[in-house]
Amino acid sequence: MDFIGIRTSGIDFIGRRKIWYAISLTLIVIGLLSLFVRGLNFGIDFKGGSLIHIKFNKTGVNSGDVRQILSEFGLEKSNIQETSDGGIVIKTVEMEQDKLGQVLTALEEKLGKYDLLRSEKVGPVIGTELRRAGILALVIASVLQIVYITVRFEFKFAIAAILALLHDAFIAIAFFSLFQYEVDSSFIAAILTIIGYSINDTIVIFDRIRENLKNRRKESLQAVINNSINQTLARSINTVLAVVFVLVALLVLGGETTKNFSLALLVGVISGAYSSICVASPLWYEFKPEEHGKARVA
Repeated sequence: MDFIGIRTSGIDFIGRRKIWYAISLTLIVIGLLSLFVRGLNFGIDFKGGSLIHIKFNKTGVNSGDVRQILSEFGLEKSNIQETSDGGIVIKTVEMEQDKLGQVLTALEEKLGKYDLLRSEKVGPVIGTELRRAGILALVIASVLQIVYITVRFEFKFAIAAILALLHDAFIAIAFFSLFQYEVDSSFIAAILTIIGYSINDTIVIFDRIRENLKNRRKESLQAVINNSINQTLARSINTVLAVVFVLVALLVLGGETTKNFSLALLVGVISGAYSSICVASPLWYEFKPEEHGKARVA
């Protein structure tokens, strides 16, 4: 099998598994150090801020126009949403009354008169609940996937797959901690999306392993797994490249609103492709010591 001029049929993924483990361990250690030293840069959804809901008298005012005005006050990273009734909801860092007045004045001078429907400070209580809900969703998703993979394959397959998924989620979290990108509610959605996406590639490889275990009974377990990964390698790479192209376009052209979401997905998708190929299957191999190096005779 050739991919971009590189022959892939003979790659010994299992024989090189210690290299993959070393790469993953290095990234995990860097991530843990970053989380311990720098932590996460929580956004308004988690640590609170100011919420403004306004409705302009004239039509045609959009979030881009509002963001341009806010950038003059260093608030270009604010969360701006357009409502169905033509209003604009702005979530930004907590502002003193004087600065809030200046922002509202600038909006009126440059975008026209408006009705102030709501102006209040958002406390961090909602952020605590959001964090709790995100962790709970992650736990529930992991448990359900363990049950599903155990029923479809076996329990050791499920454990290997979940460890690979947690690996991907942690890499995305560590990346945001290392570069101090803002973590908001869309980041939670991105992490759950990463888990859902990554399991797909892993299941495809596991399914090919199971099929080859039936059809190649005289081959060693290492040979079966290597052949299975190589047989699905081009599909895995082509699939992730197609997704990466879309995410890069969204990251570049999507604006501030979708930047963190698309960036988290981009990191997670790349990590997911790596873990599906180089982490999940080698981990399952480690869980089957009784078959290492042995021919599987019918």
